[in-house]
Amino acid sequence: MSVENAYQILFLSALIVLGILIGVVLIRSIIGPRVTDRILCINMIGTLVICSIAILSIRQKEGYLVDISLIYAMISFLTVLILASVYIRKKDPRPGSGAAAENPDGEGEEETHG
Repeated sequence: MSVENAYQILFLSALIVLGILIGVVLIRSIIGPRVTDRILCINMIGTLVICSIAILSIRQKEGYLVDISLIYAMISFLTVLILASVYIRKKDPRPGSGAAAENPDGEGEEETHG
């Protein structure tokens, strides 16, 4: 067995492990009870896909795939920012502003009394 064959086996096994992890995280994003869990899972899937594309770039000896993974990283980052700004509401610092009425399931920051 040559060193090149050992690297090919290593890359293939890493891609298989990353594929399994993507499946597990996808199941977790479906099961996840809160919106924040789902956003975190979307971010994790994006990171695993970026790693997979980078490994494919090395395995196939194609340099343009690294550029695609960088573009995918920027798109994934922007997606998480947009989802976080849409779904995660910030608490209004004014007292009696009705922040609890906007978030009926009790997620987010708790009010302090005192």
